[in-house]
Amino acid sequence: MIVTSSVEVKLTMFHVVLVVATFLCALVAGLLFAFATVVMPGLRRLDDGGFIRAFQAIDRVIQNKQPLFMSVWVGSVLVLIAAAVLGMSVLSGADRLLIIVAALLYLLCVQFPTFAINVPLNDQIQKLDPDAMNETTRKRAREAFEPRWNKWNAIRTVGASVASVILMLLRTRV
Repeated sequence: MIVTSSVEVKLTMFHVVLVVATFLCALVAGLLFAFATVVMPGLRRLDDGGFIRAFQAIDRVIQNKQPLFMSVWVGSVLVLIAAAVLGMSVLSGADRLLIIVAALLYLLCVQFPTFAINVPLNDQIQKLDPDAMNETTRKRAREAFEPRWNKWNAIRTVGASVASVILMLLRTRV
């Protein structure tokens, strides 16, 4: 008969949750990186009306709750929080600090700006009808959107990437 302590079970569960959290956070980092390095630079080449229409089309996929996207985005938050909670009971010292830092960084630098800044900007651009706007109005709308959205996407990209690296580092330590 094999006797397993509750600490060993919690530690094993923590390892599984940590791997899933690391994977999901890295996927989000990759998505944000792709937007920063490919999607937005590609859209930048469009005229103002084309930019607005293209961004609206991309955002509509997300706004319609694309199931794989939503699973990764929401799942990354839920599983990372679960990893942090489990980590509090099985980790100590620097390892405990790493899981706390990764979770706070991800929540404050990725999720918070998403819902406080990027999503409201997306909602504003969704309300526009570029065909009913004159050239000056389209240009102003784009100028009010694009630099701010890109700035905060860069912050989200760095936050998600650093949190993912911390989680990878933690995975090698425990």
